[in-house]
Amino acid sequence: MTTHPTAQHAERMPELSYVSGTSDAPLLGETIGDNLDRMVAAHRDVPCLIARHQGVRWTYGEFGARVDQCARAFLACGVERGERVGIWSPNCAEWVVVQYATAKIGAILVNINPAYRAHELAYALEQSGTAVVVAASAFKTADYASMLAEARPRLPDLRTIVLLDGSGGDLSWAAFLDRAAGASPEQLRERQTALQFDDPVNIQYTSGTTGFPKGATLSHHNILNNGHAVTGMQGLGVGDRLCIPVPLYHCFGMVMGNIGCTSRGATIVYPAAAFDAGAVLEAVEAERCTALYGVPTMFIAELEHPDFAHRDLSSLRTGVMAGAPCPIEVMKRVADEMHMREVTICYGMTETSPVSFQSARDDVLERRVATVGRVHPHLEAKIVDPDTGAALPRGACGELCTRGYSVMLGYWRNEEATREAIDAARWMHTGDLAIMDADGYVNIAGRSKDMVIRGGENIYPREVEEFLYTHPAIADVQIVGVPDLRYGEELCAWVRLRPGHSLTIDELRDFCRGRIAHYKVPRYLKVTDDFPLTVTGKVQKFRMREISIAELGLDAAASRRTA
Repeated sequence: MTTHPTAQHAERMPELSYVSGTSDAPLLGETIGDNLDRMVAAHRDVPCLIARHQGVRWTYGEFGARVDQCARAFLACGVERGERVGIWSPNCAEWVVVQYATAKIGAILVNINPAYRAHELAYALEQSGTAVVVAASAFKTADYASMLAEARPRLPDLRTIVLLDGSGGDLSWAAFLDRAAGASPEQLRERQTALQFDDPVNIQYTSGTTGFPKGATLSHHNILNNGHAVTGMQGLGVGDRLCIPVPLYHCFGMVMGNIGCTSRGATIVYPAAAFDAGAVLEAVEAERCTALYGVPTMFIAELEHPDFAHRDLSSLRTGVMAGAPCPIEVMKRVADEMHMREVTICYGMTETSPVSFQSARDDVLERRVATVGRVHPHLEAKIVDPDTGAALPRGACGELCTRGYSVMLGYWRNEEATREAIDAARWMHTGDLAIMDADGYVNIAGRSKDMVIRGGENIYPREVEEFLYTHPAIADVQIVGVPDLRYGEELCAWVRLRPGHSLTIDELRDFCRGRIAHYKVPRYLKVTDDFPLTVTGKVQKFRMREISIAELGLDAAASRRTA
């Protein structure tokens, strides 16, 4: 018998870097509000939210009642379906109440980074057309109330400012909640019933390559299912307590944390308003937390804290380390010394709600420390040639693309950027270089774009460059990421000065302080007469990075293995 030539050819063809995540569990076809109501009805007396720094301890029944009160207050304030409501605050009980209340009335929550300053705040509120802002009056050295007052004349759509504490807004939090009397439970049910799970529910601003942040617009379906999937991979359910020290303004906190918990009947635990290693250790011990989230720098700080050896962390079993390349030696210590033997690594991006790859609890340690796991349920992924878009064979390095329910609706009011990120077949191009092995595990090899990830914060150099161009001494500037043992990466500014000017790193930092977020302020400065260029005159940032590593003595950080 002879074999057909086509069959012989097929046998020799290499397997492509394409995977699809299968699951016996269907996607959740409901809005976030309806899902919460279902969980409240099923687990009314189960602890839902513990905010230790505020003394808050609410059951699902109590949390649901507060969410409904807040939702009715928004209705009474005239918030319409599809209108944008901003939230600008460190982690607190009110943050998550506003998150679910806006979802119940069909408003779109605009997350504002607590580290934003006046320039960034004004851009996000204006670009989104935010109508109502709920904010803390201040946090650390930042005077939020003053910055809102300063920006307000440039924000024609902003009609109401609610301050959670202090004075200076249109309404205090208490006065705002009193407005709930002006809208009935029936009105809330009518609004909630009219919503669709594909409606937009959240805008999260990501640093933009054009110098301006882009608003990734996410639907109920996007983030409800992704949060549900992330905690499902950890095996969380009723009786589990998840410690969330990561900021709520990011998907890590509000989706993987808040929604991940409430969609499973688990308990949310906030140890503090912002990350504090000692408060995390104290919360885990006191609340007997079974899971813990964090970026690698957080886990490092916890392991190095003076109280670490004296805290009982034996209740921990799982959690997520994500947001930056995960040092293998740190992952091993977390699994062993923190008892998180089922800890998982996640990979994703805000535009994909966010997680698309996650390691499994029962993966062998080498898989969990050397890869970002396999594709999530109900999602597809492929690795393609960045130039041709063709799918590559397993083991080849190329650009990682993902497709499925988690891909954002698009960038808010930015069709051009949306088309650049999502192709005609609805593949999200991540800009990350990756390698897929024969079993579907993926290792992130680098970034085809020049994004820098510092301590879990995504930074596009162009945005920082645009700001630094306003410095009177700077004629030209290029920002590159350089390795850092603590934060994963730090920024190094290569600067060409105007004639007759000088500049020190301290002067550069003083110029940035209070004007851009602290994590965008360069740690290093190199004053130079020229930049390394290609033959065609393009800046070679990879050469700048290599030179910076050598001159700054960062070889140890550059050689550290990461997943």
